[in-house]
Amino acid sequence: MTSSGAKGDAEPDQQGTVSDPPALGALAKDTAKDAVGVVMGYVGGRVWLRPLLGGREWEVRSERVRSLTSREELSARLSARNESQRWGK
Repeated sequence: MTSSGAKGDAEPDQQGTVSDPPALGALAKDTAKDAVGVVMGYVGGRVWLRPLLGGREWEVRSERVRSLTSREELSARLSARNESQRWGK
């Protein structure tokens, strides 16, 4: 079973964009801030993201958001897990 065509596994093009927008609840990268967040919603051409460990949402223009590669998602989840273990969350 291959994962080609799955939204979360879409590879970015040379500009770092992906044709399909990330799904609600998926991890996505804000290329303007170089930050990863969970997609919380879409409003008027903007995407609302929240940090993996919770916190204040931020908005970013939809053209500056892309899905993570499988490797990036694994790295982001592992980093968040390590941080939560460090702080006892």
